[in-house]
Amino acid sequence: MSLPMLPRRACLVLTAVAALGAPLAAHAQLQEVTYLLPAPATLVAFGPWMVAQAKGYYEQEGLKVNFVSGRGGVDVAKQIGAGNAVVGGAIGDTPIIARAQGIPVKAVAVLGQGSLMALVSHKDERIESPRELKGRTVTTISYTDTTYYALLGMLSKVGLTKNDVNIQAAGPAGVWQQFAAKKAAAMAAVPDWTVAAMEAGAQVDILPADIYFKSMAQAILAADDTIQKNPQLIQKLVRATLKGMKDIMADPKAATAVYVKHVPVHQGKEATVLKTFELYNKYVYAAQKVPGTMDETRLGELQKFYVSNGVVPREVPLKDLYTNQFVAAK
Repeated sequence: MSLPMLPRRACLVLTAVAALGAPLAAHAQLQEVTYLLPAPATLVAFGPWMVAQAKGYYEQEGLKVNFVSGRGGVDVAKQIGAGNAVVGGAIGDTPIIARAQGIPVKAVAVLGQGSLMALVSHKDERIESPRELKGRTVTTISYTDTTYYALLGMLSKVGLTKNDVNIQAAGPAGVWQQFAAKKAAAMAAVPDWTVAAMEAGAQVDILPADIYFKSMAQAILAADDTIQKNPQLIQKLVRATLKGMKDIMADPKAATAVYVKHVPVHQGKEATVLKTFELYNKYVYAAQKVPGTMDETRLGELQKFYVSNGVVPREVPLKDLYTNQFVAAK
């Protein structure tokens, strides 16, 4: 028996309802994930993550990612290790410190071959080597941040220690403000602070840390338990985030437009964001043969430095600190 035909208007209403319901159903199926960042998500440093979110890369993986701010990379590692977040951000060095404290986390991707930190100095100071910092003032964010350890590493390569330099822990704003005000000859800086100082009028020279000391870029961290029990989730998060980084590398101007629309606190500051992305491209993201890959030799050298300087008590097997299984996968 044939069904009675519906009036055309009723058919149109049903079609419209079905069309509206489809994206709602898809959205309802997204898996919610808490991603812990070491600082506020509005920092341009987290551009790859924000671009990935803005362009729907996480949703394409079936994920709804909620970014939450922590209190630095080591705190992020602790929270992940305790199961309070599935995944988080830090520096590639962070698992060295975390493992020493019994926190079972690994780096599952590193966003770039370069070091996040650079030694930024005033042009008229003519600092061409860390050796020329002896007796001078250098600002850093804190005495426990990885950028500080990278500064110590640079000094160690030219026979200097922290006692040879007046290192001032100035906080995330003071680190560049004091430098820009010429209260310091140099600063241990990330690209965000470098651009801030330049826009405040500083004429700068940039000396990448990895010329002397191969510290690392930002990394994605996950707990051993999650890597073992839910590797598909980590794969999705890594894949989507690396797409965001690749977009910034491929076309920083287009990525800036996407980023500013998604993070409206930067509206009207497009030039600043673009300069910052360009510094990340030049000094941090570039030269990685396979995006996201951890360099084990580099990691081993870093661990030896951390042990010899008393930051951690002993070395652990390097395979406990990272895995490249998620960046090698297609």
